[in-house]
Amino acid sequence: MFENKGRTEIEQLGEFGLIDHLTKNFEVKNKSSLKGIGDDAAVLSFEGKKTLISTDLLLEGIHFDLAYTPLKHLGYKAIQVNLSDIYAMNGIATQVTVSIGISSQFPLEAVEELYQGISVACEKYEVDLVGGDTTSSKQGLIISVTSIGYADEKDICYRNGASEGDLLCVSGDLGGAYIGLQLLEREKNIFLENPNIQPDLEGKDYIVERQLKPEARKDIVEVLKSMKVKPTSMIDISDGLASEILHICKQSNKGCNLYEEKIPIDPMTYDTARDFGIDPTVCALNGGEDYELLFTIKQSDFEKVRNNPDISIIGHITEASAGCNLISKSEKVHPIKAQGWNSLKNSME
Repeated sequence: MFENKGRTEIEQLGEFGLIDHLTKNFEVKNKSSLKGIGDDAAVLSFEGKKTLISTDLLLEGIHFDLAYTPLKHLGYKAIQVNLSDIYAMNGIATQVTVSIGISSQFPLEAVEELYQGISVACEKYEVDLVGGDTTSSKQGLIISVTSIGYADEKDICYRNGASEGDLLCVSGDLGGAYIGLQLLEREKNIFLENPNIQPDLEGKDYIVERQLKPEARKDIVEVLKSMKVKPTSMIDISDGLASEILHICKQSNKGCNLYEEKIPIDPMTYDTARDFGIDPTVCALNGGEDYELLFTIKQSDFEKVRNNPDISIIGHITEASAGCNLISKSEKVHPIKAQGWNSLKNSME
Protein backbone atom coordinates (compact mmCIF):
# COMPACT_ATOMS: atom_id res chain seq x y z
CA MET A 1 0.00 0.00 0.00
CA PHE A 2 2.81 2.37 0.86
CA GLU A 3 5.44 1.28 -1.66
CA ASN A 4 7.16 4.09 -3.55
CA LYS A 5 10.65 5.05 -4.69
CA GLY A 6 11.11 7.48 -1.81
CA ARG A 7 10.32 4.97 0.92
CA THR A 8 12.30 5.32 4.14
CA GLU A 9 12.19 2.42 6.61
CA ILE A 10 11.38 3.59 10.14
CA GLU A 11 13.91 1.23 11.70
CA GLN A 12 16.65 3.39 10.17
CA LEU A 13 15.77 6.15 12.66
CA GLY A 14 15.00 4.13 15.79
CA GLU A 15 12.32 5.12 18.32
CA PHE A 16 13.89 8.31 19.66
CA GLY A 17 15.13 9.36 16.24
CA LEU A 18 11.59 8.91 14.91
CA ILE A 19 10.07 11.03 17.71
CA ASP A 20 12.66 13.77 17.17
CA HIS A 21 12.05 13.70 13.42
CA LEU A 22 8.26 13.88 13.70
CA THR A 23 8.09 16.55 16.40
CA LYS A 24 10.98 18.88 15.52
CA ASN A 25 8.68 21.49 13.95
CA PHE A 26 6.08 21.60 16.73
CA GLU A 27 6.36 24.89 18.63
CA VAL A 28 5.11 25.57 22.16
CA LYS A 29 2.44 28.28 22.15
CA ASN A 30 0.73 28.12 25.56
CA LYS A 31 2.37 29.64 28.63
CA SER A 32 0.94 26.71 30.62
CA SER A 33 3.37 24.43 28.73
CA LEU A 34 6.54 24.94 30.81
CA LYS A 35 8.28 21.93 29.28
CA GLY A 36 7.08 20.02 26.24
CA ILE A 37 8.77 17.24 24.28
CA GLY A 38 12.38 16.38 25.06
CA ASP A 39 12.43 15.25 28.69
CA ASP A 40 11.04 12.34 30.71
CA ALA A 41 7.75 14.17 31.28
CA ALA A 42 6.02 17.37 30.24
CA VAL A 43 5.73 20.15 32.83
CA LEU A 44 2.48 22.12 32.90
CA SER A 45 1.25 24.96 35.08
CA PHE A 46 -2.35 26.18 35.11
CA GLU A 47 -2.04 28.80 37.87
CA GLY A 48 -4.92 27.74 40.09
CA LYS A 49 -7.26 26.50 37.34
CA LYS A 50 -8.87 23.07 37.39
CA THR A 51 -7.16 20.64 35.03
CA LEU A 52 -9.21 18.66 32.47
CA ILE A 53 -7.86 15.44 30.94
CA SER A 54 -9.35 13.07 28.36
CA THR A 55 -7.98 10.10 26.41
CA ASP A 56 -9.13 8.36 23.22
CA LEU A 57 -7.84 5.22 21.54
CA LEU A 58 -8.29 4.77 17.77
CA LEU A 59 -7.70 1.34 16.20
CA GLU A 60 -7.38 0.50 12.51
CA GLY A 61 -10.30 -1.65 11.42
CA ILE A 62 -12.44 -0.54 14.35
CA HIS A 63 -12.43 3.27 14.30
CA PHE A 64 -11.05 3.96 10.83
CA ASP A 65 -10.44 2.31 7.48
CA LEU A 66 -7.28 3.28 5.62
CA ALA A 67 -8.89 2.24 2.33
CA TYR A 68 -10.59 5.65 2.20
CA THR A 69 -9.10 7.63 5.09
CA PRO A 70 -6.08 9.77 4.11
CA LEU A 71 -3.44 9.69 6.83
CA LYS A 72 -3.34 13.48 7.04
CA HIS A 73 -7.10 13.57 7.66
CA LEU A 74 -6.73 10.79 10.22
CA GLY A 75 -4.10 12.73 12.17
CA TYR A 76 -6.30 15.82 12.16
CA LYS A 77 -9.39 13.87 13.24
CA ALA A 78 -7.54 12.04 16.02
CA ILE A 79 -6.71 15.36 17.65
CA GLN A 80 -10.08 17.06 17.26
CA VAL A 81 -12.01 13.98 18.49
CA ASN A 82 -10.09 14.28 21.73
CA LEU A 83 -10.30 18.05 22.07
CA SER A 84 -14.07 17.78 21.70
CA ASP A 85 -14.21 16.15 25.15
CA ILE A 86 -12.47 19.15 26.73
CA TYR A 87 -14.88 21.57 25.03
CA ALA A 88 -17.79 19.41 26.25
CA MET A 89 -16.67 20.26 29.79
CA ASN A 90 -16.80 23.96 28.86
CA GLY A 91 -13.03 24.09 29.10
CA ILE A 92 -10.06 25.35 27.10
CA ALA A 93 -7.80 22.73 25.52
CA THR A 94 -4.09 23.54 25.66
CA GLN A 95 -1.98 20.38 25.29
CA VAL A 96 -2.07 16.92 23.72
CA THR A 97 0.10 13.82 23.82
CA VAL A 98 0.08 11.39 20.89
CA SER A 99 1.19 7.76 21.02
CA ILE A 100 1.19 5.49 17.98
CA GLY A 101 1.66 1.81 17.27
CA ILE A 102 2.81 1.20 13.68
CA SER A 103 3.40 -1.93 11.66
CA SER A 104 6.32 -2.51 9.31
CA GLN A 105 4.11 -1.72 6.29
CA PHE A 106 4.32 1.97 7.18
CA PRO A 107 7.34 3.84 5.83
CA LEU A 108 8.51 7.06 7.41
CA GLU A 109 6.72 9.08 4.71
CA ALA A 110 3.33 7.66 5.78
CA VAL A 111 3.91 8.53 9.43
CA GLU A 112 5.03 12.02 8.40
CA GLU A 113 1.70 12.44 6.62
CA LEU A 114 -0.16 11.41 9.79
CA TYR A 115 1.81 13.98 11.81
CA GLN A 116 1.14 16.67 9.23
CA GLY A 117 -2.55 16.31 10.07
CA ILE A 118 -1.76 16.38 13.78
CA SER A 119 0.24 19.56 13.24
CA VAL A 120 -2.58 21.26 11.31
CA ALA A 121 -5.03 20.44 14.11
CA CYS A 122 -2.65 21.69 16.80
CA GLU A 123 -2.19 24.95 14.90
CA LYS A 124 -5.90 25.49 14.32
CA TYR A 125 -6.99 24.69 17.87
CA GLU A 126 -3.95 26.37 19.45
CA VAL A 127 -2.77 23.36 21.44
CA ASP A 128 0.74 22.14 22.13
CA LEU A 129 2.02 18.63 21.43
CA VAL A 130 3.93 17.90 24.65
CA GLY A 131 4.65 14.18 24.57
CA GLY A 132 3.78 10.69 23.45
CA ASP A 133 5.29 7.36 22.53
CA THR A 134 5.88 5.13 19.52
CA THR A 135 6.00 1.35 19.32
CA SER A 136 5.69 -1.42 16.78
CA SER A 137 2.31 -3.04 16.19
CA LYS A 138 1.24 -6.34 14.67
CA GLN A 139 -2.42 -5.29 14.63
CA GLY A 140 -2.31 -2.37 12.22
CA LEU A 141 -2.19 1.31 13.12
CA ILE A 142 -2.99 2.33 16.72
CA ILE A 143 -3.37 5.96 17.79
CA SER A 144 -3.81 7.11 21.40
CA VAL A 145 -4.36 10.79 22.11
CA THR A 146 -4.61 12.46 25.50
CA SER A 147 -5.86 16.01 25.66
CA ILE A 148 -5.26 18.38 28.55
CA GLY A 149 -6.99 21.66 29.29
CA TYR A 150 -8.28 23.85 32.05
CA ALA A 151 -11.26 25.81 33.33
CA ASP A 152 -12.30 27.81 36.34
CA GLU A 153 -14.24 25.55 38.68
CA LYS A 154 -17.36 27.71 38.31
CA ASP A 155 -17.31 27.28 34.50
CA ILE A 156 -17.04 23.49 34.31
CA CYS A 157 -20.10 21.73 32.86
CA TYR A 158 -20.90 18.17 33.86
CA ARG A 159 -23.49 15.78 32.48
CA ASN A 160 -25.46 15.73 35.73
CA GLY A 161 -26.58 19.36 35.99
CA ALA A 162 -29.81 19.37 33.94
CA SER A 163 -32.96 20.53 35.75
CA GLU A 164 -36.63 20.16 34.93
CA GLY A 165 -37.67 22.87 32.47
CA ASP A 166 -34.17 23.37 31.04
CA LEU A 167 -33.99 23.74 27.27
CA LEU A 168 -32.21 21.03 25.26
CA CYS A 169 -29.83 22.53 22.66
CA VAL A 170 -27.45 21.25 20.02
CA SER A 171 -24.81 22.91 17.86
CA GLY A 172 -24.49 22.54 14.10
CA ASP A 173 -26.31 19.78 12.24
CA LEU A 174 -26.48 16.03 12.76
CA GLY A 175 -26.24 12.80 10.80
CA GLY A 176 -23.74 14.02 8.21
CA ALA A 177 -20.81 11.96 9.48
CA TYR A 178 -22.83 8.75 9.45
CA ILE A 179 -24.22 9.18 5.96
CA GLY A 180 -20.76 10.26 4.76
CA LEU A 181 -19.45 6.95 6.10
CA GLN A 182 -22.15 5.04 4.22
CA LEU A 183 -21.13 6.81 1.03
CA LEU A 184 -17.43 6.00 1.52
CA GLU A 185 -18.21 2.37 2.33
CA ARG A 186 -20.34 2.07 -0.81
CA GLU A 187 -17.59 3.46 -3.02
CA LYS A 188 -15.01 1.21 -1.37
CA ASN A 189 -17.11 -1.89 -2.10
CA ILE A 190 -17.63 -0.82 -5.72
CA PHE A 191 -13.87 -0.30 -6.10
CA LEU A 192 -13.11 -3.73 -4.62
CA GLU A 193 -15.46 -5.32 -7.14
CA ASN A 194 -14.01 -3.34 -10.05
CA PRO A 195 -10.78 -1.38 -9.46
CA ASN A 196 -11.24 0.39 -12.80
CA ILE A 197 -14.24 2.30 -11.49
CA GLN A 198 -13.25 5.57 -9.82
CA PRO A 199 -15.05 6.71 -6.62
CA ASP A 200 -18.09 8.89 -7.31
CA LEU A 201 -18.13 11.51 -4.55
CA GLU A 202 -18.86 14.55 -6.70
CA GLY A 203 -21.08 17.09 -4.99
CA LYS A 204 -20.87 15.24 -1.67
CA ASP A 205 -17.94 17.17 -0.18
CA TYR A 206 -19.80 18.28 2.95
CA ILE A 207 -20.87 14.86 4.21
CA VAL A 208 -17.54 13.25 3.27
CA GLU A 209 -15.72 15.94 5.22
CA ARG A 210 -18.07 15.46 8.17
CA GLN A 211 -16.76 11.90 8.38
CA LEU A 212 -13.09 12.34 7.45
CA LYS A 213 -12.39 15.81 8.88
CA PRO A 214 -14.94 16.82 11.52
CA GLU A 215 -14.41 19.95 13.60
CA ALA A 216 -14.54 20.19 17.40
CA ARG A 217 -16.83 23.02 18.49
CA LYS A 218 -14.43 25.27 20.34
CA ASP A 219 -16.33 28.18 18.79
CA ILE A 220 -19.56 27.23 20.57
CA VAL A 221 -17.81 27.30 23.95
CA GLU A 222 -16.50 30.78 23.09
CA VAL A 223 -19.91 31.98 21.85
CA LEU A 224 -21.67 30.80 25.00
CA LYS A 225 -19.11 32.59 27.15
CA SER A 226 -19.54 35.78 25.12
CA MET A 227 -23.32 35.56 25.62
CA LYS A 228 -22.81 34.92 29.34
CA VAL A 229 -24.62 31.59 29.07
CA LYS A 230 -23.35 28.70 31.17
CA PRO A 231 -24.93 25.37 30.17
CA THR A 232 -26.41 23.42 33.06
CA SER A 233 -25.11 20.19 31.47
CA MET A 234 -23.12 19.34 28.35
CA ILE A 235 -21.75 16.41 26.33
CA ASP A 236 -20.28 15.99 22.87
CA ILE A 237 -22.07 13.88 20.26
CA SER A 238 -19.72 11.04 19.45
CA ASP A 239 -22.14 8.09 19.66
CA GLY A 240 -25.36 9.64 18.32
CA LEU A 241 -27.88 12.18 19.63
CA ALA A 242 -30.09 9.55 21.29
CA SER A 243 -27.24 8.01 23.25
CA GLU A 244 -25.94 11.39 24.46
CA ILE A 245 -29.40 12.61 25.52
CA LEU A 246 -29.84 9.45 27.56
CA HIS A 247 -26.43 10.03 29.20
CA ILE A 248 -27.46 13.52 30.34
CA CYS A 249 -30.88 12.37 31.53
CA LYS A 250 -29.46 9.38 33.43
CA GLN A 251 -26.69 11.41 35.06
CA SER A 252 -29.13 14.21 35.95
CA ASN A 253 -31.94 11.82 36.99
CA LYS A 254 -34.36 13.53 34.62
CA GLY A 255 -36.48 12.81 31.54
CA CYS A 256 -36.84 14.81 28.33
CA ASN A 257 -39.01 15.60 25.33
CA LEU A 258 -37.08 15.76 22.06
CA TYR A 259 -38.93 17.11 19.02
CA GLU A 260 -38.09 15.44 15.72
CA GLU A 261 -38.97 18.52 13.66
CA LYS A 262 -36.41 20.57 15.61
CA ILE A 263 -33.43 18.27 14.97
CA PRO A 264 -31.04 20.11 12.59
CA ILE A 265 -30.22 18.05 9.49
CA ASP A 266 -28.30 19.47 6.53
CA PRO A 267 -30.12 19.18 3.16
CA MET A 268 -27.27 17.12 1.68
CA THR A 269 -27.45 14.72 4.62
CA TYR A 270 -31.23 14.51 4.24
CA ASP A 271 -31.20 13.89 0.49
CA THR A 272 -28.32 11.38 0.56
CA ALA A 273 -29.93 9.43 3.41
CA ARG A 274 -33.12 9.18 1.35
CA ASP A 275 -31.06 7.96 -1.61
CA PHE A 276 -29.71 5.20 0.62
CA GLY A 277 -33.21 4.36 1.86
CA ILE A 278 -32.35 5.51 5.38
CA ASP A 279 -34.52 7.76 7.55
CA PRO A 280 -32.52 11.00 8.04
CA THR A 281 -33.79 11.24 11.63
CA VAL A 282 -32.30 7.80 12.34
CA CYS A 283 -28.94 9.08 11.05
CA ALA A 284 -29.10 12.02 13.45
CA LEU A 285 -30.26 9.96 16.43
CA ASN A 286 -28.00 6.95 16.06
CA GLY A 287 -25.24 7.76 13.57
CA GLY A 288 -22.56 9.30 15.77
CA GLU A 289 -19.23 11.00 15.03
CA ASP A 290 -20.80 14.43 14.49
CA TYR A 291 -18.77 15.91 17.39
CA GLU A 292 -21.34 18.63 17.93
CA LEU A 293 -22.18 19.80 21.46
CA LEU A 294 -25.42 18.80 23.16
CA PHE A 295 -26.25 20.95 26.16
CA THR A 296 -29.02 22.23 28.39
CA ILE A 297 -29.63 25.84 29.37
CA LYS A 298 -31.98 27.60 31.76
CA GLN A 299 -35.19 28.94 30.25
CA SER A 300 -34.08 32.43 31.28
CA ASP A 301 -31.27 32.16 28.68
CA PHE A 302 -33.69 31.46 25.80
CA GLU A 303 -33.55 34.98 24.34
CA LYS A 304 -29.75 34.91 24.30
CA VAL A 305 -29.47 31.81 22.12
CA ARG A 306 -32.69 31.76 20.08
CA ASN A 307 -31.29 33.68 17.10
CA ASN A 308 -27.86 32.04 16.96
CA PRO A 309 -27.63 30.18 13.62
CA ASP A 310 -25.25 27.56 15.08
CA ILE A 311 -27.52 26.57 17.97
CA SER A 312 -30.85 24.74 17.73
CA ILE A 313 -33.29 24.30 20.61
CA ILE A 314 -34.58 20.76 20.14
CA GLY A 315 -36.51 19.98 23.32
CA HIS A 316 -36.68 20.34 27.07
CA ILE A 317 -35.96 18.47 30.28
CA THR A 318 -38.81 16.85 32.24
CA GLU A 319 -39.16 14.98 35.50
CA ALA A 320 -37.58 11.51 35.51
CA SER A 321 -40.94 9.72 35.77
CA ALA A 322 -42.01 11.15 32.39
CA GLY A 323 -39.22 9.22 30.66
CA CYS A 324 -37.09 10.20 27.65
CA ASN A 325 -39.33 10.69 24.64
CA LEU A 326 -39.09 11.60 20.96
CA ILE A 327 -42.09 13.55 19.71
CA SER A 328 -42.38 12.70 16.01
CA LYS A 329 -43.42 15.10 13.25
CA SER A 330 -46.85 13.47 13.39
CA GLU A 331 -46.92 14.21 17.15
CA LYS A 332 -46.59 10.58 18.18
CA VAL A 333 -44.56 9.83 21.31
CA HIS A 334 -41.75 7.26 21.11
CA PRO A 335 -39.31 6.27 23.89
CA ILE A 336 -35.77 7.29 22.98
CA LYS A 337 -33.49 4.29 22.51
CA ALA A 338 -29.73 4.39 22.07
CA GLN A 339 -28.65 2.40 19.02
CA GLY A 340 -25.51 4.34 18.20
CA TRP A 341 -21.87 3.33 17.94
CA ASN A 342 -20.58 0.82 20.51
CA SER A 343 -16.89 0.10 19.90
CA LEU A 344 -16.88 -3.02 22.12
CA LYS A 345 -19.99 -4.46 20.45
CA ASN A 346 -19.01 -3.46 16.92
CA SER A 347 -15.50 -4.88 17.25
CA MET A 348 -16.84 -8.35 18.03
CA GLU A 349 -19.42 -8.53 15.22
